[in-house]
Amino acid sequence: MKQHFLSLSALLLCITCSVDIQAQQTPAFHIGVKGGTSFTKTSTESSLLEGKYGFGYQAGVMTRMDIGRLYVQGEALFNKRKTSYDIKDGSSAKLTWNAIDIPVVIGYKVVKADEFNVRVFAGGVYSYAFNNKISTSHAIQEGFIKFDKSNIGITGGVGVDYKNFTVDLRYETGLSNISKDFKSKPHSFSLGIGYFLF
Repeated sequence: MKQHFLSLSALLLCITCSVDIQAQQTPAFHIGVKGGTSFTKTSTESSLLEGKYGFGYQAGVMTRMDIGRLYVQGEALFNKRKTSYDIKDGSSAKLTWNAIDIPVVIGYKVVKADEFNVRVFAGGVYSYAFNNKISTSHAIQEGFIKFDKSNIGITGGVGVDYKNFTVDLRYETGLSNISKDFKSKPHSFSLGIGYFLF
């Protein structure tokens, strides 16, 4: 019995030492910078408008907390979003707006190695919009005067890490309307490239 106890104690000591050494080599908390492109369109319940994807960009900072294969990542991103509409009368419209996005996701490393990870993730996004502009007829402009600046959404995607570099491909959809008159909700795909400073 004593030998079993000593063996178990030795095993626990080895595991503890191994975890301590790994923790010293790889910090559990990381901070980095990120930039990328986005393709955004807005759905609408109006028969007058049909949304189309527009090209935008994003940049900001990110943090990640590793918990084994699991991780939690938060970001603060400036987004320049653009979309366009085909209008039933044959004309078109362009909508642009800036946003501060704060996504928080929980991820899982499907492949986990010392210098390489493949990940999947999902979570929520809070977005604050400002400086919205639409170039179109007066009737359509009126519908976007009541532009809802606060928007809640969900996001998910896949990512790859190599050393300190990280690449994410994600999809995001809004749960609330940016235009209550047209019941417009934003949907976007984004490709982000980041670098963890530590």
